[in-house]
Formats: sequence, structure tokens, C-alpha cells
Amino acid sequence: MFLSALELRNIIESSFLPKRCQCSLSPDLKMTVKVYADRETDTLDLLRTNIDARHLNSCRQIHELIAGLRTELAHQHVHTEHLHAERKAL
Repeated sequence: MFLSALELRNIIESSFLPKRCQCSLSPDLKMTVKVYADRETDTLDLLRTNIDARHLNSCRQIHELIAGLRTELAHQHVHTEHLHAERKAL
């Protein structure tokens, strides 16, 4: 890992603004990323665990991780909106 844990957390957390994002790193460099629905509640929009931070050795790898998380978040929103639409139709 070429960045400190604090720098890495800051980059990832700030990449999801204005949403609230919490990134934690275990001693064995396994990362957990939580993205919340809003700033007031603890409702999670996205939870990813066991991300191996030892492989985040370049800006490109960090960017790819963030892009992947954003894609998952977007798919989660589409799926949730689809479920809400189906419930309204019933």
C-alpha cells in the first residue's frame, strides 16, 4: 500500500460526497466501505467488506475500486427503485 491508511480512507470517503461514507481498515489491511443513504440516518445504501487494501498500490487501482463501488451503488438504486415501483403497482 503506497498511501497511509488515513490518506486512503480520506480519498475513498470524499469520493462519495455528498453521501456519507465510512471506510475502515483492519490491522491485516482488509477494508470495509459503508455508504449511507443520507447524512442523518444509518440506512446503508452499500456495504462492501473484505476489500484487500494491500492491492491498492497505485492511483489507478484506487480509482478502479471507487468506480466499482459507484457502479454497485448505482445498480443498488436501480434495483431498489424497481422494487418500489412493483409494490406501488400491487
